[in-house]
Amino acid sequence: MNRKLATVLAAGVGLSLVLTGCSAGGAASGGNGSSKKGGLISIIVNDPSNPYWKTEGDVASAEAKSLGYKSNVSASKGDTNTESNLIDTAITNKSVAIILDPANASGSIGAVKKADAAGIPVFLVNAEINQAGLAKAQLVSNNAQGAAIGAQQWVKSVGDSGNYAELFGAPSDNNAQTRSNGYKTVLSQYPDLKEVAKQVANWDRTQGHDKTQSILQANPDIKGIISGNDEMALGAIAALKEAGKLDQVKVGGFDGSPDAVDAVKAGELQYTVLQPVATFAKKAVQEADEYLRTGKTGAAQEKQAFDCVLITKENADKVTSPFTLSE
Repeated sequence: MNRKLATVLAAGVGLSLVLTGCSAGGAASGGNGSSKKGGLISIIVNDPSNPYWKTEGDVASAEAKSLGYKSNVSASKGDTNTESNLIDTAITNKSVAIILDPANASGSIGAVKKADAAGIPVFLVNAEINQAGLAKAQLVSNNAQGAAIGAQQWVKSVGDSGNYAELFGAPSDNNAQTRSNGYKTVLSQYPDLKEVAKQVANWDRTQGHDKTQSILQANPDIKGIISGNDEMALGAIAALKEAGKLDQVKVGGFDGSPDAVDAVKAGELQYTVLQPVATFAKKAVQEADEYLRTGKTGAAQEKQAFDCVLITKENADKVTSPFTLSE
């Protein structure tokens, strides 16, 4: 077990050092800080009804204001047409920078290009687009590393044999596949663990609940559910409670949301993997400010990956504010 864990974590650490795209600290352009200080930074998140994205928007907005800018937060709800319209609004409002959680890895490229053509620098958070050199920075969680540490903890909870199911996020989001691949890298090392169901639940708690009900009907003997995020995991827990099977089926999450941390403390969720969204949302605004003042972000590379942290009963009390683990 230790050798397996070491191998997987070594790979995860390596991935955290992989930085793609051209240097964001390179050619200067438009760094007229005196005229842009106090301007509007537009922040576009996915869906603030999810605490993860609400924290993303709240932290970015607060940091923008603390640095002397105006800010507003809007939501695409994962829809590229809505996202495109919000970019148009940001352009019309003469935004000096845009902080964007892209709705779609490929489908959001056009929106970023539109902002770039209007001379507005875009800083991506949480999710990537499939084109380097367009956004000034892409700040994301190290999802492969997070999936690896989560899957190892899941095996400790479930054991190394038995049937299990996976709840998969939104297929349009590269993070969903990256996490699923990270789970598979670990779980495939245990040949007596059998995945009997894999359901798309689109990061949503209600869908996680409904898909878990269907999974339980078809596979009443499963021992565990590994989820791509906390909202789906919390939906699974609700379904398991209704079925009277929460003690029999172990659930693991991913995000580190306040509700998930509470569920870990209560013993209902085995663990969650905290994404440092509060850290990189703040950093994105700081890099935007640096770029507006100097023409450079101050970062070595466009893509920056931030390692995730495993949250269990042992350290859950150290999560003292949303998505932040105190030392």
